[in-house]
Amino acid sequence: MHLLFATSIVPDGALASGYEIANAAIIDALRRAGVRVTVVGFNWPGKPAADPDNTIVLGAVDVRTESAAPLQKLAWVAKAMVSGLTFASAKLRVVSDAEVRAAIGRAGPVDGYVLNSVQFAGAFETLFGDRPSIFVAHNVEHRSAEENAASARSLLQRFLFRREARLLKVMEERLCRQARFVFTLAEEDRAALGVASADRSAVLPLVTRTLAPAPAGSRRIDCDAALIGTWTWQPNRIGLDWFLQKVVPHLRPDFRIRIAGGMPSGITSTHPGVEFVGRVPDAQDFVRAAAVIPLISTAGSGVQLKTIETFELGLPSVATSRSLRGIGHRPDNCVVTDDPIAFAAALEAAAAKGRDVDGSAFHRRQVKALDAAIKLGLEKLGAVRQEAFA
Repeated sequence: MHLLFATSIVPDGALASGYEIANAAIIDALRRAGVRVTVVGFNWPGKPAADPDNTIVLGAVDVRTESAAPLQKLAWVAKAMVSGLTFASAKLRVVSDAEVRAAIGRAGPVDGYVLNSVQFAGAFETLFGDRPSIFVAHNVEHRSAEENAASARSLLQRFLFRREARLLKVMEERLCRQARFVFTLAEEDRAALGVASADRSAVLPLVTRTLAPAPAGSRRIDCDAALIGTWTWQPNRIGLDWFLQKVVPHLRPDFRIRIAGGMPSGITSTHPGVEFVGRVPDAQDFVRAAAVIPLISTAGSGVQLKTIETFELGLPSVATSRSLRGIGHRPDNCVVTDDPIAFAAALEAAAAKGRDVDGSAFHRRQVKALDAAIKLGLEKLGAVRQEAFA
């Protein structure tokens, strides 16, 4: 079976975000199932495709809102308003339908499409109706947009997020209806998208690496807690605000917290132990130097890749219930609470007496369940293809 994996950004091998880690896991699983996968989409400027022989690049785009110039942001808003597309999909309309159609043709005969999230599929939706498709819903995007609107700091932001939510809800319904099968990354997202039937969807349990990390033995602890993420992404920003405003004030003054990753404006903390360290050379080394990992998601949908990575590494953690969405098994060195005071107390206890566990069992369990879900989706896709040619 030959499938065209249509995505906004093609893999470049860097795995710098949760979205890229998830894509790599899904593509790897498809290939383990014997599928020939050709990827089509855009690349980041200056970052070539990791697998050029099986990738069709439409051009280079930088779709990050936080680093865009004000005029670029206005241009994206204008394009979205004129086209009727979401803000995220409008950013990708830098090539024509004809150019994308020609790129699809260069892939050669394909048996179907994997429409990876709503951004690319929404930008070029009319081009993928001639073959059966699988839709991969990384999140329930319209619900994330609704939460973003509720936490927006300006009337303009609130208006734009509400517009995104309306358009995304319609688009997600349409993509799910047209797809032969839907993959979500969290169980609750199946019902939220209206595809809870086993005949219509399945959850993809993800991993952050092909092989389970080898036990590293004793660790050198440089701080009590460490967080790393793309904090400019609004659902992550909401969780970080909750952590800094609600949890951190209850930590003792000498509790050391390091926070890595790109930081939006306005993020501050008066706690003497909080340190914002920016980008770090190696994310795994960074988290392994902490006694405990706070998993702080309070918004969004889909799965938290940082939770999966923490469990794969066997590190002690304290998690909100939202951080565990999409996770079928919780290690016994993870404490779960949504109460800020209890969260702070659990962090201090884990930093003092937390213990590592072997994360390889968690990794093996995830891979086995991922491969089973992929097989189910491919069976559904193959069945509809056979019906079409019968």
